[in-house]
Amino acid sequence: MKLWSQDRKRPLVRLPALMALGVVLAACGTAGEGAPAPAAAGSKNSDGYTDLSVDQLATLLETEDVTLVNVHIPYEGELPETDMFIPYNEIEAYLGDLPDKEAPIVLYCRSGSMSTTAAKILAREGYTNVMELDGGFNAWRAAGHELINR
Repeated sequence: MKLWSQDRKRPLVRLPALMALGVVLAACGTAGEGAPAPAAAGSKNSDGYTDLSVDQLATLLETEDVTLVNVHIPYEGELPETDMFIPYNEIEAYLGDLPDKEAPIVLYCRSGSMSTTAAKILAREGYTNVMELDGGFNAWRAAGHELINR
């Protein structure tokens, strides 16, 4: 597509038309991806969920509305603002209790292995905005953040 005339002094396409095209393209997105991940999150891995660092999760909790789910069994502590407690190996039985499949859901456990298992299950079940805390609440506490133990 030519944007400039032969003499390169005047554009063939007006700026407002280009801006309108940009807005339309941005609104279209990519089909099949569902809702975009929150801004503080990274990109999805090959299993269909996003790995979060402690710093990314801390930023996310300050800036976005997410459902924070502790999947560790047995109970050994929790992050402040935890919304739900679901055993990782029973997550399929609780799908009806989770928010919509496009809603941002952050899973965590003590070290990351149980939440990884749960994240893979949710991605397989069609949840499109699943995130998992790398290193679990051990990494959260090691970074100096509060861990609640009731």
